[in-house]
Amino acid sequence: MKSYKIILVDDHPMVRRGIRTFLEEESSHIVAGEAGDGFALLKLLTSTKPDLILLDITLPELSGIELIPEVLKIRPETKILILTMHKNEQYLCSAFRAGASGFLLKEDSDTELLKAIDDIMSGNIVISTEFEDFCSSNDILSDCLKQHESSSQITLSPREEQILKLICKGFTNKKIGEILSISKRTVETHRANLMKRLQVNKVADLVRYAIAQSYIDPSK
Repeated sequence: MKSYKIILVDDHPMVRRGIRTFLEEESSHIVAGEAGDGFALLKLLTSTKPDLILLDITLPELSGIELIPEVLKIRPETKILILTMHKNEQYLCSAFRAGASGFLLKEDSDTELLKAIDDIMSGNIVISTEFEDFCSSNDILSDCLKQHESSSQITLSPREEQILKLICKGFTNKKIGEILSISKRTVETHRANLMKRLQVNKVADLVRYAIAQSYIDPSK
């Protein structure tokens, strides 16, 4: 079994301590650092080059899913395994769309974590057994990965970028038109084109895309 440098990110010190102890006792992996929130993680990444990050979803300030694209901007070669208590298909899809390589439930970590680490570092995608039937029957994993791949290759025009940012701020089509000195109908057309190009149906999905591609800063 190969040894990898791992960073643990969870806002509960006891959880981090438990995972660290498990990894140190059951494997040769090296815990290269710990962080209790997103900003601490990003600071840690400026001086540490991990092979893998075990990342919780529920964190202060920035969620784990919001952190994924920020992490990959700093360390694009680093793999990310979401380690969460949330049995939520939407979180699953959002995590893979943002760039995660795996999604594991904390309750499964004692039996699946070590294999998940090896699988991810071998270039495979990992999901908890809890979601296997769901993903298989709905093709959700394939759809999420395809959407992540296609959306990351899309380049927005300056006008589309302006409108996307204003949509994310909650402005109506009419207000966006006033701000940009264009008609409401033109804004509606741009909004429809954005959703079509990005293959999304809801404003919440536009917001997630904008965060993932760094068009907006969720901390502001």
